[in-house]
Amino acid sequence: MMGAGRRWVLTDVGLAIVLGVLATVVVLGIWFEPVDVPVNLIFLPLVLGILFLSSRVLTWFAGYILLMLVAGGVVQDDLSPRIATALGAMAAIALLVIVMSLRRGQLGVGPLRGQSMLVDLRDRILAQGEIPVLPEEWLVESALSSAGGSPFAGDFVVVTAADRGRRIELVVVDVSGKGEAAGTRALQLSGAMGGLVAALPPYRFLPAANDYLLQRSWEEGFATAVHVSVDLTTGAFELRSAGHPPALQREAGSGRWKPLRPEGPVLGIVDDAEFDCHHGRLAPGDSLLLYTDGMVEEPRRDIDLGIDHMMGEAESLLRGSWDGLARRLVGAVGSPGDDRAMLVVHRRP
Repeated sequence: MMGAGRRWVLTDVGLAIVLGVLATVVVLGIWFEPVDVPVNLIFLPLVLGILFLSSRVLTWFAGYILLMLVAGGVVQDDLSPRIATALGAMAAIALLVIVMSLRRGQLGVGPLRGQSMLVDLRDRILAQGEIPVLPEEWLVESALSSAGGSPFAGDFVVVTAADRGRRIELVVVDVSGKGEAAGTRALQLSGAMGGLVAALPPYRFLPAANDYLLQRSWEEGFATAVHVSVDLTTGAFELRSAGHPPALQREAGSGRWKPLRPEGPVLGIVDDAEFDCHHGRLAPGDSLLLYTDGMVEEPRRDIDLGIDHMMGEAESLLRGSWDGLARRLVGAVGSPGDDRAMLVVHRRP
């Protein structure tokens, strides 16, 4: 491990040296052949450095590029306003790179490496919501959409089988904030919740998740969640909520939706939180909808009106099929400026 890390640092520094030599050669070319070597060429090594160097090395490398820009201006025979403006713009960008790389310094990787790591972590969040193989009578689907189309969101779903496949645990979580800001917190929380819901009995899950959040030092250290544990043999379920919008149950006999509102505080706010339990049953043909507030909240509209609108839209979409309902609902309702998550549980008749 240590040897591998040392080789990586040497490779990073070696690339910086090569790029630094390239910048030096460009400045020498400007000095000896000012007509044939454009001053803008100094910027090429910096662009390559931004793409491939770690933040720690990039800080020093951008400083060296600043020196080369000054040298490029000094060796100019005729420093025209156009060349001076170009040098000034490149110097400003180099300074910005220094500031940004110092802010990224704790991560210690370049943008491409950092992006690859974040994509891997995002894929791990999505993996937490993968639906296990279920008996044929059960349909479970989830869909996610982030604010503004960002690849990261503060809403996520955790699904896991329990009791040797006899029970399924379903959790929908809404981390405070939205988009990428909330997505970084969701990266941490999803892994913890996936481990907790798989290891603990249903009544202990939300208290444990609350304790976990209380231990975090986040500025916005809270989240809402809804957790349902379904017996796949009988259809009996236990539903608990932590400050989350009400789950919706559709009874096939009446064809009506009804909200389920067990009480419980938001996660990460109070110690020793208690969460009420709603005991219910999904008969053949019945369904549950679990979702985040982005599905039902819009500016200047009461949330109950948003819930009514979503229930009406769901009923309209059901004229086709239950298959794909989660994805179709996320596409049809809610605010595009907010993160949205939907989870559908249906027991086929």
